[in-house]
Order: sequence, then structure tokens, then C-alpha cells
Amino acid sequence: MDYQKFSDSENIDKALLKYEFAKEILETELKVLLKDYEFRNNYNPVEHIKSRIKSSESAIKKLEKRGYELTTSNLVNHVHDMIGIRIVCSFLSDVKSIVNVLKTSKLFKIKEETDYITNPKNSGYISYHMNVLVPVRLQQRVEYIEAEIQIRTIAMDFWASLDHKLRYKKKGNIPKNIINEVYDCSQVIRDLDVKMENIKQKLI
Repeated sequence: MDYQKFSDSENIDKALLKYEFAKEILETELKVLLKDYEFRNNYNPVEHIKSRIKSSESAIKKLEKRGYELTTSNLVNHVHDMIGIRIVCSFLSDVKSIVNVLKTSKLFKIKEETDYITNPKNSGYISYHMNVLVPVRLQQRVEYIEAEIQIRTIAMDFWASLDHKLRYKKKGNIPKNIINEVYDCSQVIRDLDVKMENIKQKLI
């Protein structure tokens, strides 16, 4: 990862190592919580889980866009999704179930929750976000490292993935009519999730 643009690049490696530790700790905790849920309910609501540490290009772009100097301190304090975990569920009700499961964790602390399912972004983006603080036990202290967990349905993930690719492909300003078309697709996705949830409930 290229962090040579940072004025204190010598501190970056230490910060990235802590992110790696926190990601591994969080992955293990999620695995335990979700396996326990599956065992107790005889049902697995999760289609798949993805995790990553944000690329240097994306982190630098975010800091520059917000007008912050490129320092390790600003990276830690202002880029809240350096660690990203995405949990993709089958149905709308599964999202709520997983959110409730995560809230039972005795390991991490929940810093913030944002419900973009009830209140989608203006772009049409739909998902449920939880920012959590993961304890990393070092030799002489415990540090809490922030991570973002996104919980969404397959349909939401499909839309978000294609929206990202479209915006990446068109690096300049996207025409208003295209923005409106993408937003309309988001509404179709919302309706589809509701219909599939209704079918699920009829079969229970």
C-alpha cells in the first residue's frame, strides 16, 4: 500500500498492523456469533461475508476530499471505514436478525448505527451500517480500532456493486438523467426485497 504521500509515513506501518489485528479479531467474533445463531435457529441467514482494509488510494482520496492533511492521525480519526466488513443476507428480516445478533457481542463496542434501509441515501443506496470499536490487546495497553460493518440483502448488494462500478467508470460528473435512472433501479430493488420477504412470511 502506497502511503508515501503521508507526512509521517513512518507511523503508517504501525497503524496498518493494528488494522490487520482488529480485522482478524472482528472476523473471528462474527464467525462465532453467526455460527451460534445458525445452531440455535437451525437456519443460516447469511449468503456471504466479505472483509477488507481500505486501499491507500481510497483512503488518500477520502482525506483529500474532506480537506485533511495526509497524516496517520487524520487517517485514524477521520477515515472510519478503514476496516470494512460486509454481511450479505437473504431477506429483509434477516438483516434485522443479524443486527440484533451483533448487538449481543461482548467483545466490540457499538459506536454508531446508520439505517439506510429505513432512510436511503439520496443516491438510492440502501444498507444498514454499524461502526464498532474492536479491542486490540497490545503488550502494555488495549487500543480500540474502528471498523464499519455493512448488513444488507442480496438485492441491495447487487445494486450497490453495480452503482459503484458505474460511478467508477464515469470519473467525471454523471448526467442527471443517468442518476435518476440508477435511483429508479434502487426503488425496484426495494420493492423486490419487500415482495420476497412477503413470500417468505407466507411459507413460514
